[in-house]
Amino acid sequence: MKRTLTLALLALSLAFPAARAADPIAPEKFAQLHKLIKPQAGEEKYYEIPWQIDLWEARKKAAAEGKPILLWEMDGHPLGCT
Repeated sequence: MKRTLTLALLALSLAFPAARAADPIAPEKFAQLHKLIKPQAGEEKYYEIPWQIDLWEARKKAAAEGKPILLWEMDGHPLGCT
């Protein structure tokens, strides 16, 4: 068993050599890359939704309009769920 595991790890290390760090971005290319990855107009549809932050008010509005509620709730640290 130990020999099989050792051989498997050796095979994996040969199949996937260690990744090397990426070259730093040249200052003259930074602006071009930043423009490329920055969300373009119309890509952030999330911000166009009139989100409700008060559940009771959302419930009353949904009932009045005959619509369902999407509840997006997260637990944990506000900077990232744990």
